[in-house]
Amino acid sequence: MQCTFADSLDYFTCSTGNAALVQAQCPSFTLDFLQDLQPVPLLFSYSSALDTGKARQNNEDALLVDPALSLCLLADGMGGYNAGEIASELAIQTFHKEFREWVSQLSSAPTVAQVQQSLIRAAQQANHAVYLAAQTIPEYNGMGTTLVAALLGREQVWVGHLGDSRAYRWRAGQLEQLSRDHSLLQEQIDAGLLSPEEALYATHRNLVTRAVGVEPEVVLDVTEHRLQAHDLLLLCSDGLSDMLTDFRIAEVLRLHQNIEAAARALVEAANAAGGRDNIAVVLVRATAE
Repeated sequence: MQCTFADSLDYFTCSTGNAALVQAQCPSFTLDFLQDLQPVPLLFSYSSALDTGKARQNNEDALLVDPALSLCLLADGMGGYNAGEIASELAIQTFHKEFREWVSQLSSAPTVAQVQQSLIRAAQQANHAVYLAAQTIPEYNGMGTTLVAALLGREQVWVGHLGDSRAYRWRAGQLEQLSRDHSLLQEQIDAGLLSPEEALYATHRNLVTRAVGVEPEVVLDVTEHRLQAHDLLLLCSDGLSDMLTDFRIAEVLRLHQNIEAAARALVEAANAAGGRDNIAVVLVRATAE
């Protein structure tokens, strides 16, 4: 397991290992350009957990949390040998670098469209980096990765995703999935070929239809969602969502108010259910300033 701290705890990254738990608290990134926002921004506390699971020897999941940018990234790599580890780490590091450079060049408050485009551009750069490595290094051929990103504003979050790594919002005892899987399974559910109940037992749950590094170009899906005090944001790989139903995830969150304990409990529950894949979790709690 690797956790790197830099810039006086401005951000941390975690990849390739067993449980990692980190908590930080800071005001949100100052995207205060929306006129309808309340004058008092939210504060965000962060925690994460990363685990190899019960069946894998290596960890192809990776995550990065940068409280200074209010940016959270999570990726689930795929590919033979150690290529999945390379893909996920390369994707989040490239995305982070691209977005941080965009922020450093801002001379005035960006528009919503500019924020969304910056996330899309960062994902495109991550895609180019992974795709180039897969095409030029024989042992990396065929590698790729999912990606889910969350950028926290004063009272909103922009969620961008590729693949089946997910974003959820927990509010007032209810768990809502904010992302929509890019997967064959989701397409079959949308077409009415499978019910959500039947999908729980499908054998092709992990066939993604969009990912980082598989094609020369890819477009990040970006959506905006409102946040309020006491909301909890969850990013996770399918090592969690394949092992636990949404009902079970909600139950774990309901039983653990402390986000460090909640992150640990989610990993433990996924392992108790079989732990068939690597497990990555990022939790963000919103509180009033």
